[in-house]
Order: sequence, then C-alpha cells, then structure tokens
Amino acid sequence: MTPSGATHGDPAPGDRLLQLIGSFRRCTVLVVGDLIADEFIYGEVARVSREAPVLILKYDATQIIPGGAGNAAHNVAALGARAGLAGLVGTDAEGKRLLASFPKQVDRSRVVASSRYQTPVKTRILAGGTHSAKQQVVRIDRETDWPLSPAISRTFAQRLVASLDGCDAVVLSDYGSGLITPRLATAIRKALKAAGRPAVPVLLDTRYRLLDYRGLTTCTPNESEVETALGTTIGDNVAALEAAGRTLLARTKSRAILITRGGRGMALFEPRRQTVHLPIFGSDEVADVTGAGDTVIATFALALAAGATFYEATRLANYAGGLVVMKRGTATVSARELEAAVRGDTA
Repeated sequence: MTPSGATHGDPAPGDRLLQLIGSFRRCTVLVVGDLIADEFIYGEVARVSREAPVLILKYDATQIIPGGAGNAAHNVAALGARAGLAGLVGTDAEGKRLLASFPKQVDRSRVVASSRYQTPVKTRILAGGTHSAKQQVVRIDRETDWPLSPAISRTFAQRLVASLDGCDAVVLSDYGSGLITPRLATAIRKALKAAGRPAVPVLLDTRYRLLDYRGLTTCTPNESEVETALGTTIGDNVAALEAAGRTLLARTKSRAILITRGGRGMALFEPRRQTVHLPIFGSDEVADVTGAGDTVIATFALALAAGATFYEATRLANYAGGLVVMKRGTATVSARELEAAVRGDTA
C-alpha cells in the first residue's frame, strides 16, 4: 500500500509520525462536552417467543463504556496521554457507573454531578449464538433532560474557564445537549489568551451547529454533517467536496477543516494550501463505526498538542480511524496499535 498522503508537499515520513506518537505521553488534552453512558447488554439467542415474533435472549452480561465526550477522553488516555474531562452527569446509578468506567489517566475533577440531571444512556442490546459474533438487535436512547437550559450552560462555562491550566489542547464535543455553545468556545479562547497561551489548539466536533462557531483552530465534521450544514450533496463529486471545504474555512474562520468521509477517507482543507485527500487506512470491510469520530478528533487533537502540522495530525487521525472501525462497539486505539500501523504503512 502506498503511504497515505504521500503526494503532499510535506511527506511526514514514518519516523516523524512515530516521534509524535512518542510525545503523546507528555501531553494533556482537555475534553469538554456531552457525557453519555454507552450500555451494552449481551445475550445468547434462546428461542422465538410464543407471545410475539421476537427473539428471547438468555442474558449474559451488561457493560457500560464512556460515550460521547467521554469516548474522546477515553481515546486520549488509550493513546498514552493524560486527559482532562469536563461535562455533566447525574447522581444516578448510570452516572456513577459511567464515572467509574474511566481509566485513572482521565481526570474527572471538572465533571459536575447534579441530582437534578439524568445521565444520558444509549442502551444497545446485542445477541448471537454461542460461536458467533454478537449483533446489535435494538438501541434504546434515554436523553430526557436535553436540551439543557441556557442558565446551566452559562454556569458550567464560568466554572470551566477558571480551570484551563495545564492543557495542551481543548476538544469541544457537542452531541446536542446545549452544554457546548459558541459563547463557551469564545470564553475558552479568551481565557487561554489571557493566560498567555493563545497557541493552545481548540478543536470542535459538533453535529448540529457547525456554522455558529468562529475562529477555532479546527473542526472535524463528517460528510453528512457538512451536507446538512451547507444544504448540499457531495457523494463522489470532488468539485462539490472542494467547494464545501473552502466554504467552511471561510465561514468558520478556522485554520483547518478535516472532513471525514467514511469509506472515502478524509479531506484536509487549509487556507492557501492544496486540499489533501487521504484514502481510508486498512480494510474497507468496516466492523462498527460507533464512536469513530471521537477517536479521530482525540488523535487529531493529541497530535496537534504534540507539535504536529495539520497534515501530520491528519495522517495519524486517519490511521486511528481506520483501526477503530475494525473493532466492535465503542472502542479505542492504543499508542502501540498506532505505531504498528505507521510502521506497516510506511515501511
């Protein structure tokens, strides 16, 4: 396989990428956003019910894994770095189990627990036979407290901007609760500037308000989010993709835009530079795309924190994205896996 992006003017050789991965352990990324408990209930198909044409499952196990912004922070920690996490959970059982599911490398001191808030839960029921892979049968979402009141977001922002010390990058992960707002993003940028750290990258991952943000370092929308924001259709039309990327650069005033395109790979846009198209890394036989966007932005942010160019960060994010979609469920990528991918692709 030809190394991804090898035609770019900055070739980012394998040794340089490996050096960046080695620097991850010295970096701290603060992830701010919507915390979701991803609950997986596993069962074995026993029989078809006589009450209705549905499967009866023999219960096996229940697992709670960090989802949403929590998944991004989990990925930062899996890559060997330190992660700070800021968000909101309930004092309910799901919130407690969610907080307990993080590794020790994730600092949860900025997470606010409220008895008046219900922790969002996405429950996936997976079924299969004894010797077959479990497949998702149904998903149940519990997000009853969304959208949050503007007052909650303002209070959260006031507490957060006072605790930005020590972070080398900030990720804003917006899943639609109303906690992440353009006002919060602006407050973070101003606080970093006031602290003499204006170069700290601030990255955005938002599903709903892409065009409402201005002046952030970069954002990582997927192609469908771009199409929705701009009212366009991209598909296989390279010209439409180019127009969309350049429009986003102009309207968001970001330093770079990274559009993830699923099986079509990624496209990196920077002002006054040629667009870089990276093919998907690895096999196109995807196992599960759950949380892949969180893996991409976590790797992208961590690479920028370590001193990578946008192109180098994109290369590493592309490797990580290609690895994580081959895993089932809400998964992470380790630094060792990322190193192996770089070595195999650039040998």
